[in-house]
Amino acid sequence: MSVTAYTKSGTKSATAPKLNKDVFSKEVPSFDLLNYAYNAYLANARSAQAVTLTKGKVRGGGRKPWRQKGTGRARAGSIRSPIWRGGGITFGPQGNENYKKPLSKKAKRTAVAQALSVIAKDGDLKIIESLAFKEAKTKEAASLLSKLGVTRKAIVVVDTKTEEVSRAFNNLENVKLVSAKYLSVYDLLNSDSVVMTTGAVAAVDAWLGGKDE
Repeated sequence: MSVTAYTKSGTKSATAPKLNKDVFSKEVPSFDLLNYAYNAYLANARSAQAVTLTKGKVRGGGRKPWRQKGTGRARAGSIRSPIWRGGGITFGPQGNENYKKPLSKKAKRTAVAQALSVIAKDGDLKIIESLAFKEAKTKEAASLLSKLGVTRKAIVVVDTKTEEVSRAFNNLENVKLVSAKYLSVYDLLNSDSVVMTTGAVAAVDAWLGGKDE
C-alpha cells in the first residue's frame, strides 16, 4: 500500500499515516462484490420514467377496419392493434417498474472498504492533514490539488462539510466533495484520485471498521 500524507499547505508530511488494514488493505478475492455494488448504486438511482401506450390507450381505432368475412384479408378488430403500425405496445414499460437491487449494510461497507483498498494499493489515495482556506476561493482549492498532484477526476472526502470548503470546491470541474459517511463504490471507482482529510480517515475507520453502528 502506497499512501502519501500531506500537510494542510500541500507539502509532503514526514509522518506516515496510520491506516486501518481492515479498511484500507482489505483483501479483494474477486471484483464480484464491487461490480454488484457499482451496478446496485446505478439501479437504485434509476427512476421508471418510460411509459408506453397499450392497445386500449392509443387514440383512435374504435371502428372495425373492415368486415369480418368476405374481403380475403385477415381478420382485424382495430387499427391500434400491436401488430399494426402506430398501434399499441405489448409488454412495454408502464412507469411502475422496480429496478432496485438489494444490498445489505454489511455488503455495502465491505464493498466500500474493498474499493478504498484497491485505490490505496494503486497509489491513488492521498491523505491531507486538513482543509483550510483563507478566502475559500476556487483558486485556492485548485492550487492545493495541484500541489497534491491531482490533475484528473477526483473526489475530496471530509468528515464534515463546511460552507467554506464547499464554496472552495463547488466550481471545480471533475472534483466532487463528499462527506465520509456518504462514500459510495460508484464515486470511488469513477475517480482517478481520492483525497481524504485525517478527520475523514477517522470517520471512515469508525464507519467501516465496525466502531460506528
